[in-house]
Amino acid sequence: MKTNPSKDGAFAHNTPGTGTSTGTATPQQIKKRAVELAIINGRSALQVFPTDWAQAKRELNGKDDLDPQTAKIEAIPESERWDPVPGTPGRKARTNPSEDEDAEGRSTNEQLVEKGVAQAEHDQMLRAAKKTKKNK
Repeated sequence: MKTNPSKDGAFAHNTPGTGTSTGTATPQQIKKRAVELAIINGRSALQVFPTDWAQAKRELNGKDDLDPQTAKIEAIPESERWDPVPGTPGRKARTNPSEDEDAEGRSTNEQLVEKGVAQAEHDQMLRAAKKTKKNK
C-alpha cells in the first residue's frame, strides 16, 4: 500500500538529505556511511569491507536492510513457513488497513519512533567507536 510521503513526518537532524532530486544517495554519502559502519564495527576508516558498502547503499537508498535470501524468506507469509499441525488451514480474520499503517500494521507514530530509535542507536555506536579509538 502506497502512502502519502508528505505525511511521513520524520525530521532529519544534522543531515543534508540525499542531495539529489531522485532521492538516491550520492557516492560520497555512501562512502561516508560505509566508513561509519567500518568504525562502528571496530575497524579503521581505511578498512571498509564490501559488506559495509552494500549495507550503506541499502540504508541510504531506502532499501530493505536484509540480504536477498533473507528478504525472500521474510516475504513468505509466516503461516506458510512452518505448519505445526499439517492439514489445518485455519482462516485469517478480515482487516481493514488504515491509511496511516504500513504493511506490518504499524501506525505512523510507531514507524517514526522506530526510525528515531534506530538513528539514536546509530549515533551512539558511532560516538562510542570514535571515543574508543581516541582512547587507544
